Amino acid sequence: MKSQHLGKNDPGYRVYLYIFYVCGFIMVTSLVFGVYVTTLEWIENGTYVMGEAIHNTEIPFENFARVSTWIFFSTIIGWYCVSRIGWKRTAGNKIVGVKMALLQLMLLGFTIITFYEVLYNFTVLNAHITAGMIGGQIPDIDRLSIAYPDPQRPWNLVFATKVFLAAFIISAHAFYLSTKPRKNLDD
Repeated sequence: MKSQHLGKNDPGYRVYLYIFYVCGFIMVTSLVFGVYVTTLEWIENGTYVMGEAIHNTEIPFENFARVSTWIFFSTIIGWYCVSRIGWKRTAGNKIVGVKMALLQLMLLGFTIITFYEVLYNFTVLNAHITAGMIGGQIPDIDRLSIAYPDPQRPWNLVFATKVFLAAFIISAHAFYLSTKPRKNLDD
């Protein structure tokens, strides 16, 4: 039995489309919330920690899930939905030759960079935790940050790890899809 590719008339297509819309809504509202809260922090303090407000806000109620977790979840699920419903845009011979080679190199580059960033942020996070515990204090893991790449705008380490892990998963999956044989529009 030959597997059929997802078409607009398939019942599963609408499921992926609606889930993508929900993920898009989560991502846009998280972005608006993050920009708003970060702007308020910048106005009040003259500085901010990238992702700290997003990471330390729990939705829909306390001790459930952080906004950064919702972003992590929705970007990966949303990407998967896009790859399922948007396959016709890259099927067959639409992207070939030099364009495909450049696309694959770009995706491989993104995969390598995001993998490095995940390892870097996770290593720095673990180093901060270990240093705090050796010093006799248990650090507040959710407030650990690193003043990199700009000392005026540090990153929350848990937020950075989640963001770059999502980016790594998406870019690695996109690279994998770009190296697979292309689906045929006639199937």
